[in-house]
Amino acid sequence: MRRFSIAVVAAVTLGAALSSAPAQAGEGGGRPGLAHCTAGTCHFDVPPGTYDVRVTLGGEAASSTSISGETRRALLPETAAPAGERVTRSFTVNVRTPEGEPTGPEGTPGLDLRIGGTAPALAGIKVTPARHARQIFLVGDSTVCDQPGDPYSGWGQQLPQFLRKGVSVANYADSGESTVSYLGNPQLWATVRPLIRPGDLVLVQLAHNDKTTDEATYRANLETLVAGVRERGGRPVLVTPIVRRWFNPDGTLNNGTALLVNGLGVDHPAVIRSVAAARDVPLIDLTAKTKALVESLGVEGSKALYLYNEARDNTHTSVRGATAYAGLVRDELVTRHLVPKGTVRVG
Repeated sequence: MRRFSIAVVAAVTLGAALSSAPAQAGEGGGRPGLAHCTAGTCHFDVPPGTYDVRVTLGGEAASSTSISGETRRALLPETAAPAGERVTRSFTVNVRTPEGEPTGPEGTPGLDLRIGGTAPALAGIKVTPARHARQIFLVGDSTVCDQPGDPYSGWGQQLPQFLRKGVSVANYADSGESTVSYLGNPQLWATVRPLIRPGDLVLVQLAHNDKTTDEATYRANLETLVAGVRERGGRPVLVTPIVRRWFNPDGTLNNGTALLVNGLGVDHPAVIRSVAAARDVPLIDLTAKTKALVESLGVEGSKALYLYNEARDNTHTSVRGATAYAGLVRDELVTRHLVPKGTVRVG
């Protein structure tokens, strides 16, 4: 495969709709990088790192385009462009190996972007190395991770679409992990910690798999993660786990299964809140936020947030649910002034 130098801007002009016809190497009046795109996909042979992507959308007809990349990450929400007009958007993306879950397959080298939407139209694209980008690291489990297969999706997989150029998400969440296994696996915490730079945010949501972890160990593990982030100059943020969709007869989620109380009686959200208060760590109470949302939708309406219809799964989220929960995280990042408001997409 031809090596694409990161010192060179990759520029692609595809006309009205990328999905309508494959791009050919000789098209575009000799513009560099056109051969990196085929129907619906653009590939850039870049090494691991953080990259700014600038896209120009639109064509002769009205269009509506979204962009995802790597392991099913949502990078740009569906964006409309009126007929004959062009709309420019930018975002920052993390490229790593493995490209999805840290203990999963390596994936495809380089940066892969997929053009979607109800009426996609890509008029141009540039990929350049990011300079001084803020990084948000995610430490979590299967409810957070970049899930490799549809219909599953973690909320961390949907979070990038809510962020503008200058902030990227490095999602190191991994399926099946507890605080014990995350700290003990060299592919996980020992890999993430050295990557943290001063000022980087590190969001930690680990609870679903701490089913046999006693309270003292669970608390100590959270404190170890917090201390490790701070030793690197990063900013830890503790996140309580998303609820399980497990209703009481009265339509509430006030039970141990829904609210992540393990078999030893350890109330995970309560311990997380306690550690956040004791260690002066910002807290995103996603348990409370997701509980309120699920209860407001009710027994039937909340099924679409999870994979109940597909797999009778009341723990893992659908794309719809993961997107809604990522939106709650976005709101908390802004409300708590953890990221500059101008770097977040609202609405």
